[in-house]
Amino acid sequence: MLVFPLPDSLVTAKLSRTVADLRDRISVTSQEAVTGRYSDLTEHLGGRIGSAMLSRKALDDIGLDRTRLSLRENRLDILQRSLSTVQNRTIGLDARMQTALGLGDAYSITGVARDAVAALEDIFAALNVRHTERFLFSGDATSTPPFGSVTDLLSEVEQIATNATDASDFSTAIDTYFDTSGGGFQQNTYNGTPTSSDAESVTGIDPALLAVMKGLAVMAVVGATENLLPEAESTQILKSASETLSSGQTALTTLRADRGLDQARIEHQKATLDVEETILTAQFNQLTARDQYEAASDLRQLESTLEASYLLTSRLSNLSLLNYLR
Repeated sequence: MLVFPLPDSLVTAKLSRTVADLRDRISVTSQEAVTGRYSDLTEHLGGRIGSAMLSRKALDDIGLDRTRLSLRENRLDILQRSLSTVQNRTIGLDARMQTALGLGDAYSITGVARDAVAALEDIFAALNVRHTERFLFSGDATSTPPFGSVTDLLSEVEQIATNATDASDFSTAIDTYFDTSGGGFQQNTYNGTPTSSDAESVTGIDPALLAVMKGLAVMAVVGATENLLPEAESTQILKSASETLSSGQTALTTLRADRGLDQARIEHQKATLDVEETILTAQFNQLTARDQYEAASDLRQLESTLEASYLLTSRLSNLSLLNYLR
């Protein structure tokens, strides 16, 4: 025996499909009203979808480039602050030592030597700085702090002075200690690598920093220790050390200016990215933007239709056979 569905069952089934479709359309339109973009770009753009995806990829690449530039910018900012500390802690020490030597003022010489020790302590701390987990002055040994103990450094310099026969012998030994790869400074005090694969970085044995630390270390040891060398030899050594410190300060200014150029290049690159992003965003929006006011209007209309569908479904469900036959 064939059973034919009642007309209201057919209508109810069709209404159910309509309600489900309205719900889906409301969900999509609601999202579009919030985001301001078409949900299904393939359907909206058709053959132009490739252009939209290329624009989106270019915008994503700009975001990645900006992140990398921000990391470089932050590292350079920290590096510059450390170099500024080095420079500020040494200002005037060379001139003070020269003045004290000219006056033959042993008390002032000792005071400058004491200040040189304090400056070295602060410089080591400044150069042991890191950005996230990366030590900035260690070359490629970024997981290792570049400098150890100032006390150990001064002990080695004092030993060189003790073994020296005269000022010339001391000068040769101290240059070997600081300036050569096999010298004690690079073997025992500096823990990083001599070079860095990052062209914008500065190693702890940059010539400017070496000159500053060499001048300070010699002033700290020879200026503070009586009878370490004959007075005439000590005077000559201290004068040379103050000149080394002065030349290091000049080189440090040049070094900071070079890193400043790196910072300026980053600012220029960021500005260029901003322009590119503005252009690409306009292109992408032209292809994918959904008018939010229009979407909101469509959403209200769909919601009204859905409410009417619910009401009709409710009324159909309450129909009896008697009511239908009437």
